[in-house]
Amino acid sequence: MSGKDHYYNKSKQEGYRSRAAYKLKQLDRELDLLPHGATVVDLGAAPGGWLQVAAEEVGEPGRVIGVDFQRIDDIDGVTTVRGDMTEDDTKAEVREVANGSADVVLSDMAPNMTGEYNLDQARSVYLAQQALATARDLLKPGGHFAVKVFEGQDFDAFVEDVEESFSFVRVTSPDASRESSSEMYVVGKNYVNAPIAAGDVLTVTVEDEGSEGDGIAKVDGFTVFVSGASEGDEVEIEIEDVKPNYAFASLV
Repeated sequence: MSGKDHYYNKSKQEGYRSRAAYKLKQLDRELDLLPHGATVVDLGAAPGGWLQVAAEEVGEPGRVIGVDFQRIDDIDGVTTVRGDMTEDDTKAEVREVANGSADVVLSDMAPNMTGEYNLDQARSVYLAQQALATARDLLKPGGHFAVKVFEGQDFDAFVEDVEESFSFVRVTSPDASRESSSEMYVVGKNYVNAPIAAGDVLTVTVEDEGSEGDGIAKVDGFTVFVSGASEGDEVEIEIEDVKPNYAFASLV
């Protein structure tokens, strides 16, 4: 029995709207994408297989929002937005429905296929970039992101873009993907929304001292722990490591 037949039949037997549900199940099983109680925004969500999985995993305390220009039949515990995520009015509506933020942004969006691979792949990267922009707009610090992209030109550059915003990134192909498919999933965990990056050199004033004795400085409200500095010092530092809510730096 082919992989296609296996997952298609399995989805029918278990009540999922698409075989793609098992892709998200595997991503969540391996990478813990869907914490209980999380707010999840799923882009390109029709017919709703990923929404079903997300709703199961986040449970009643969580919220799941599905977005697609196609109609999505009702799913318990899921709110849907009908629109095109490449359009500003749809983005604004999603932000409003999500109350301005999310813990997880997912995208299984794919372009309308033309049969010309280079064109389809370029459109896939464009949609992935739109999803990444949505993630950067909505995700709370420490949030997670998963997006489908076709392999090809600009794929590596897109992965590098994701790496700029997340402390952990993995590229994977779930078992439920068809063997002939060039689709890959780029997963980013622990969103870092920081005004600084590793390697930056800047001058700061140490405002306080932490429990471990490190100096504490602020850069646009973002906390930086400075090894070897004391309260009141004005020092030049180099950023060594950036976490979702704070960074570590050393004296230059």
